Amino acid sequence: MAIGPVSRTAVSDAVFAGLLEEILGGRLVPGDPLPSERELAEGFAVNRHAVREALKRLQQSGLVAISQGGRTRVQDWRQHAGLESLVALSFSGAVPPAKLVEDILVMRAAVGADAARLCAEVATPAQVDAVQRAAADYPETPSPPEQLVAVDLVFWTAVVDGSQNVAYRLGLNTLAGGIAQIGADHFAGLLEEYADRDTHVALADVIAARDARAARDQAAHLLGLPLSTSTPR
Repeated sequence: MAIGPVSRTAVSDAVFAGLLEEILGGRLVPGDPLPSERELAEGFAVNRHAVREALKRLQQSGLVAISQGGRTRVQDWRQHAGLESLVALSFSGAVPPAKLVEDILVMRAAVGADAARLCAEVATPAQVDAVQRAAADYPETPSPPEQLVAVDLVFWTAVVDGSQNVAYRLGLNTLAGGIAQIGADHFAGLLEEYADRDTHVALADVIAARDARAARDQAAHLLGLPLSTSTPR
């Protein structure tokens, strides 16, 4: 393992990041034991509390298994990690970046299309109104990317909240955070989608009309999901 001293600020974050890179980069493979807390503390030149906090975060992320009185061993991220590892994966090289970006967009489209369907079916009048107001806020003229990103997040937050699906809401948080950290400009066509005011307004209108099928199809079209992959309901 390539480990070395780190800054005293946010030391547990630095230890976590160092170990995460080793695991996702494939230099530590499933079943490998990590060095002891003492060895890690010495290698990173930090205290054992910082190491313990970093290991706890790795365990919560599903990347290691900590056994009482035994060794901490690496787990297979494909079997145990959650969406919170998306950003780390994008920088680790464990998955080709282009493939990971494509996968994020496919998941975003699939969730978005179904969330729009559900929103049309179950959203409260207040939630539908929030969707329409968010759609009306899309700029009518060319705007800076940061403005488009902010407006789009408000819109899809309103749609997903209207779907009343907690899992979709948590997934939106992760996907939005991941896209923000990776950078929207790294996702082909994403900023152009954000700038498509008319289609967002049209989607809000069919949601307000309570047309679940049209909402799903409109969202699928907007997000680049082939209609054949969206499940009719």
